[in-house]
Amino acid sequence: MHADEVDTDPALVRRLLAAQFADWADLPIEPVEPRGTDNALYRVGEDMVARLPRRPGTDVTLEKERAWLPRLAPFLPLAVPLPLAEGAPAAGYPYTWSIYSWLDGNTAVAEPIVDLGRAARDLAQFLRALQAIDAAEGPPPGGHNFGRGEALRHRDAAVRASMDALRNELDAASLTARWEDALGAPEWEAPPVWIHGDLDARNLLVEHGRLSGVVDWGCLGVGDPACDVMVAWKLLSPEGRDVFRTALCVDDETWTRARGWALSQAVGALSHYTPETNAVLVQEARRWLSEVLAEA
Repeated sequence: MHADEVDTDPALVRRLLAAQFADWADLPIEPVEPRGTDNALYRVGEDMVARLPRRPGTDVTLEKERAWLPRLAPFLPLAVPLPLAEGAPAAGYPYTWSIYSWLDGNTAVAEPIVDLGRAARDLAQFLRALQAIDAAEGPPPGGHNFGRGEALRHRDAAVRASMDALRNELDAASLTARWEDALGAPEWEAPPVWIHGDLDARNLLVEHGRLSGVVDWGCLGVGDPACDVMVAWKLLSPEGRDVFRTALCVDDETWTRARGWALSQAVGALSHYTPETNAVLVQEARRWLSEVLAEA
């Protein structure tokens, strides 16, 4: 998927466990599919999951999760994975890695949500709770979370490069108009709030047809909430978006920026990945873009 990634497999995980957490070394180990873009996940026994960075710098995101998830989780209405142990580089593996609690459920890619209106309300409740947590000491946007929560203008060059790369596949004029509309919206001037930073169907868990958990907090930080509001185009129908926006009380400016965030992530994914390298993300990104461009 990436030129600089390292290979991992269950045998490596077992060697790491044997060297550092011997009590868990004989538990069953199974890879979790689909593969993440930056981390490999392996279920350990029934109740744990090992998360191994595959690229340089990704271990920084896990360090942040270990520091903040235990502090945020008690205030959130959906389940989040809790860090249980920190693993060190060993057995030829170069990065710090983590073991988390396992959350039951399937991703919203694998298991349909029965009632998108209810999901819209559940997402709004989750984001209200997250944004209400004191963000004074939270990490601002930066390399640790790939700039999630920053002003859209900081993403302009990268988005235009991605749109240029896709000019033969997509409607360049419509993309440019949508993007410039988002850039023209006033920036977030209120105090920064907590953001997950990567809310999409791959990171939302479903049980019995209803949202049950939120995983992959590597883009966690504090900043403009628009980058979380973009879940409206990533997961919801037009009717669900209306319910979500009303329940979360999103103003026009934040809504416009959020639509720009959805566009930016879609074209970024489509210009970088292919169905051969990341089929799930490509399929999802195409759907996000379709939802954005379908709006009047």
